[in-house]
Amino acid sequence: MTHLPYGGIASFVRAPLVDPDGDWRATFAVLGIPFDIALGFRPGARFAPRALREASLRYVPPFTGLDGRARLDASSQTDPLFVDAGDVVLPSLEPELARERITQAARAVRARCRVPVFLGGDHSVSYPLLLAFHDVPDLHVIQLDAHLDYTDVRNDTRYSNSSPFRRATEALPNLKHITTFGLRGLRFDPEAVAAARARGHTLVPMEQVETDLDRLLSALPPGQNVYLSVDVDALDPAVLPGTSSPEPDGFSYRLALQLIASVVRRHRLVGLDVVELAPTLDPSGRSELIAARLILETLAEVQDAWS
Repeated sequence: MTHLPYGGIASFVRAPLVDPDGDWRATFAVLGIPFDIALGFRPGARFAPRALREASLRYVPPFTGLDGRARLDASSQTDPLFVDAGDVVLPSLEPELARERITQAARAVRARCRVPVFLGGDHSVSYPLLLAFHDVPDLHVIQLDAHLDYTDVRNDTRYSNSSPFRRATEALPNLKHITTFGLRGLRFDPEAVAAARARGHTLVPMEQVETDLDRLLSALPPGQNVYLSVDVDALDPAVLPGTSSPEPDGFSYRLALQLIASVVRRHRLVGLDVVELAPTLDPSGRSELIAARLILETLAEVQDAWS
């Protein structure tokens, strides 16, 4: 007997709950990172992993489209399609210890599944998550974000949600390139922009995404190892308002999924994080529903690319 979406215990898409260090294997494994003490503006992202789990119950796979085709179908899987590895147990006010635990848990999950899915959390968590991919050769990050997140220091802090990719490029020799899609707003750090460009990273403003997406995607040779980091403020706040620093004129849902689908068809997805969702800032609840759907449609595109 299956519970309705609002009944039962909320694991992600009702996947079995596992210990990150346990004896299991899966195609996709979800790990929550309930951390938001590195924000510079409105908090609330610590509540996102739980909210995304609850929202995911609306979309338990397999999905059947208008054409009758099932997607995210577990019938051909040897290992479970999904497991839920719970949340990293984090200290409340010890960010260095939090980063250590995030990396340790991410490594454990990554060793046991084909594609780990990380539910942030503010964007600072992408740095310790990327440390778990230190052995992936020629790693590329594709980032959907209104903001560059390449600041060196903000308010005397080197590990804020403004700095994860600056820290990652310093720490990871295998991290070859970052492409950021969707940049816009009024608060760019000129030093961060110059540093990212000097490193050779690709900075794509939102208006260029809308007019030149195919050419931009083809600039990265196919078949690369890609870590995809999705800051939900990449989406227009008319679509997804529940985020700390919304910026107008962002991605439509369709355009975001089009970009993501192109990425996973062209490249090998090694990891996915979805960050900066602040469900308490959207009393309608639609932000977590949209973010959960985006995660699941991304993974459906991954499975299609494998078939």
